[in-house]
Amino acid sequence: MGTYVITGGASGIGAAIKLQLQSEGHRVMVVDLQQADIVADLATAEGRSNAVIAIEEAAGGDLAGLVACAGVGSHIPNPELITAVNYFGAVELVEGLRQLLADNRASVLLVSSNSAPMPTNPDFVQALLSGDENAACAIAANMESQPVYSGSKQALTRWMRHNTQSYAAQGIRMNAIGPGYTKTPLSAAVEDNPTYGEAIKHFIATIPIGRPGLPQDMADAASFLLGDKSGFICGAMLFVDGGHDAMLRPDEF
Repeated sequence: MGTYVITGGASGIGAAIKLQLQSEGHRVMVVDLQQADIVADLATAEGRSNAVIAIEEAAGGDLAGLVACAGVGSHIPNPELITAVNYFGAVELVEGLRQLLADNRASVLLVSSNSAPMPTNPDFVQALLSGDENAACAIAANMESQPVYSGSKQALTRWMRHNTQSYAAQGIRMNAIGPGYTKTPLSAAVEDNPTYGEAIKHFIATIPIGRPGLPQDMADAASFLLGDKSGFICGAMLFVDGGHDAMLRPDEF
């Protein structure tokens, strides 16, 4: 049994992962804007830095795994916020905790999205991968929210792939899950959004398995990828989306 840290663990998918890990006997610390063990704003560089310091102090040297789940949906009309939280709020925490993760030969799970492969602005993705938050936010300001969201998740997944080898050399396994449509408070807000609502309802109806995802579906996948039974899985993106990615991209894998 060990200590796990989950960002965005106060609700939705993050909360389900927290409960799953606790049911397995692990200690879980949540980082979120409210109702959390560590209250932090991952939209700012200062908030991320403070979160890293607080995690290191609270962990006491024990960190079995980190789940970067905090995220902002495409229904939020603030592309800069989506950029800051979805990409930098994840990457900077992983990087900031890298030595502690290495000391424990820990696992990292990034919560990406099955939107990650969708078309977006390549300049935006490149700005994210280069670590230039100001440039990425400036580009995002002139984009629609959906390609900002998908671009942030694409960049996050590509960052993982680019860094898999160097992290693995330190004993850190990094993987990602790509949730499809999942019934959470965040997705309910998108479903009720006048701009995206009808499209989302149609999207749900096309899920091959015949139902939307549940937070527990994501928690089960997370538990597997964080645990010893996935010890030879590293740098993988697991789509947990009821078959949607296979339907939309049958020739890409």
